[in-house]
Amino acid sequence: MAATKAFVLIETTVGKTKDVVSALHEVDGVTSVDVVTGPYDVICVVQADDLSSVGDTVTGSVHTIGGIVRTVTCLAVGD
Repeated sequence: MAATKAFVLIETTVGKTKDVVSALHEVDGVTSVDVVTGPYDVICVVQADDLSSVGDTVTGSVHTIGGIVRTVTCLAVGD
């Protein structure tokens, strides 16, 4: 089981939420993807062996998805 988990709050471009969700489902390390209401459009969970790997996934695979305007990554600190 992965030792490090982060919640990534994602704001998308208008009309691109479905495309972003589809792309997130293809990213290794993304364990769940939910469309939400409020200031963010999507929340996904990223899990990896360590903080560095979580960061690599977010910056290398999530941030590069077209249609994402902004993200906030929240590291889980407990069970």
